[in-house]
Amino acid sequence: MTERSHIDNAFMARAIQLSVENVRAGCGGPFGSVIVREGIVVAEAANQVTATNDPTAHAEVLAIRQACQRFGCFELRGCVLYTSCEPCPMCLGAIYWARIDRVYFGNLATDAAKVGFDDSAIYAEITQPRAEREIPMIQMMREEALVAFREWEQHPGRIRY
Repeated sequence: MTERSHIDNAFMARAIQLSVENVRAGCGGPFGSVIVREGIVVAEAANQVTATNDPTAHAEVLAIRQACQRFGCFELRGCVLYTSCEPCPMCLGAIYWARIDRVYFGNLATDAAKVGFDDSAIYAEITQPRAEREIPMIQMMREEALVAFREWEQHPGRIRY
């Protein structure tokens, strides 16, 4: 287990504060996130799903978007994310795509499930074969779709991520 410091506690306390303030303000779910680089907060956000009618407006995703805009890049190497709750599958994917170095979280996913934010069905769906998923996943027009990938492989200006 990675050691944490008093400064880690302060950043986590801020993420928790954002989550509590968000509930009290009626702006969204009870989730807050803070992104830190070299001991400085570079982004922070609270859940805005219901406030914006955007199911992707989770605190972690919003904070990642802010930090990326601030730095003008799509990678957040060297950054640490503090979040009031264990990330859901979508946020976990965003964290990996952003290449964040470390994540500290407060509540467990099981705690979130007890208050109506249960991600277990999504985790279970990910492991199911496409044909057995609750939402039908139907592959079609692969050859036509592969054109973009072939062109991507040949594009001299492509940026790898």
